[in-house]
Amino acid sequence: MSSGFRFGALVCVGLLMLPLLGCAPTANTFAPVCPTPRLIPALADVTRYGGPGPAHDVTDLILQARVVAVNGSCQLGDDKDTLAAKVQVSISIQRGPAMKGRQADVPLFLAVTEGKTVRDKKVYPLHLTFPPNVDRLTITSPNIDLDLPVSGDRTGAAYSIIAGFQLSAAELAANRQAGGG
Repeated sequence: MSSGFRFGALVCVGLLMLPLLGCAPTANTFAPVCPTPRLIPALADVTRYGGPGPAHDVTDLILQARVVAVNGSCQLGDDKDTLAAKVQVSISIQRGPAMKGRQADVPLFLAVTEGKTVRDKKVYPLHLTFPPNVDRLTITSPNIDLDLPVSGDRTGAAYSIIAGFQLSAAELAANRQAGGG
């Protein structure tokens, strides 16, 4: 093979590769690190009784509910200093024999923590209606959007997302006594 032909072939291959140079990624791009979902046992359950206390039996049960999952996803926000997270909370609720009617209100909260500091917390009033002949529901919230500040030093891993019920002092004490933390 002549050296002129080799040179021409190399030039042609080089010219053919030129348009592909613009396709090469300029930087490694990976999905951002998301916050860690956490369930705190003392906050993930609520049991409501009717009638006088302190001792109750199953006939006094109004409702029992549990946070069963906290799921989500995240992506880079509108700017490099924001992480956009979408969170969904799933709960299971059982209607007890002491519930009057088929409707209940249960306040659910979502908190963002950084270490041991609560950066933000919002309570979402949850109104439920049990259909006829249904005493147990499992529901998943619509997406809850969060914008978290990030930087070179702080990724989404610096945060935790906690979901639970906004409990009264008596409900929290009962959960702790039952071994819920």
